[in-house]
Amino acid sequence: MKVEALDKVKRWHVIYTKSKWEKKVEGLLLKSSIESWCPVQKKERQWSDRKKIIEEPLFRSYVFVKIDKEEHSKVLGTIGVVNFLYFEKKPAIIRDNEIETIRKYLGLANASIQVVNMTNLPTQTKVSINQGLFMGQKGEVIRSGKKTVFVELQSINMMMLVEFKLAEISVV
Repeated sequence: MKVEALDKVKRWHVIYTKSKWEKKVEGLLLKSSIESWCPVQKKERQWSDRKKIIEEPLFRSYVFVKIDKEEHSKVLGTIGVVNFLYFEKKPAIIRDNEIETIRKYLGLANASIQVVNMTNLPTQTKVSINQGLFMGQKGEVIRSGKKTVFVELQSINMMMLVEFKLAEISVV
């Protein structure tokens, strides 16, 4: 495939928005003929006098956009858009099947997804190790930062405190 053809391929990207602007940004992008999606889920909220069902963004301050390279600057010029989300110094790309999986799940009755921000995990969070020497082990977060987590692993009646990269663990 030629470079020009690759530039015309539309892929799902993640954009970072101003706080509580997810739905507004999605609307502005749709008006600009840019395919966008802000996944929401219904939540029941209790006020002092009543209960109400509201639609809350699934990912705070994030909206998905399906764009090619030419639409990149148009997205950045949209009011409320802060920047694209980057992973390893490149714009983060989300596969079509991952978007479809989220859409299908949110379409189910009583669907509920809990999104956990992996940076600064709360202490006592139970995690599973996914890579390396300790793969398959479970532990508890003792301390965390932006890029690493210290996990307490219980084995053979001894405690080990091990530092892991965020990509090496998942919440259980």
